[in-house]
Amino acid sequence: MSLQSFSDYLLLEKKYSKLTVDAYIKDLSNFMEFIKSEYQDSDISKVNYAQIRSWIVFMVENGLSNRSINRKVSALNTYIKFLLKVGDIKTNPLLKHKALKTSKKIQVPFSENEIDMVLESIYDGDDFESTRNKLIVELFYTTGIRRIELINLTLSSADLENKTLKVLGKRNKERIVPLLSSVQKTMHNYLIARNKLDTIADTQSLFLTKKGIKIYETLVYRIINTYFSEASSKVKRSPHILRHSFATHLLNQGADINAVKELLGHSSLAATQIYTHNSIAELKKVHIKAHPRSKK
Repeated sequence: MSLQSFSDYLLLEKKYSKLTVDAYIKDLSNFMEFIKSEYQDSDISKVNYAQIRSWIVFMVENGLSNRSINRKVSALNTYIKFLLKVGDIKTNPLLKHKALKTSKKIQVPFSENEIDMVLESIYDGDDFESTRNKLIVELFYTTGIRRIELINLTLSSADLENKTLKVLGKRNKERIVPLLSSVQKTMHNYLIARNKLDTIADTQSLFLTKKGIKIYETLVYRIINTYFSEASSKVKRSPHILRHSFATHLLNQGADINAVKELLGHSSLAATQIYTHNSIAELKKVHIKAHPRSKK
């Protein structure tokens, strides 16, 4: 079975994003190159666990992190399950494989003060880029939107009258998130500035560059990193940290975790629970400060 068939399956049936599919194909191609080099055979349907294990050892010896190795093996496992589904193989050589241990990454959210500092520092008069950048920061922080979701927003995504935003998430799952009045105002200002651009090539895209083309991932990352490097000393300053801040601050204020799950577009509650460690820390502070026994 060709990798193209697998790629089509992920895109059309599983509704994976093109970026995810490209990453899977790249990891599989790397594995095929390895077994061709080591075993003179690039047919994945014939591999056994010993060969896969030697690939894992090879990656460890070349300094890849356990997290990266687990991702690559996961891509291989997804392909093997696809081969099982279409009947090309009868057993999964990875059936009893256990993922390598990884340390849990603790994402440190921005503080409310850091976010306020950034928003106050962005001039949003008639300048197109400043108004756009302020809206980007506000949307990340007030909706918890993912970077690719923000990039793919269209003009029809925003319903300013009803103060809602239609977001197309993973697996093309659509969700509606509310817009704060302050964000509605910034978006109104941005749309005026957007309409004044000399040329607009991507007419349906909400976020554009000043050349009128659809905004792209590295630019979005650069915008967030540039502004927050002035307000925060945190090592990681990315769109995902703003999403993390959104969830953490909501939970700290007592928001129901199921409501936060829906806002984030998570398919399971377990994915949302990773954001609770900060809210638990906040609860501990309140508990120690308020409980009578803590003073004894």
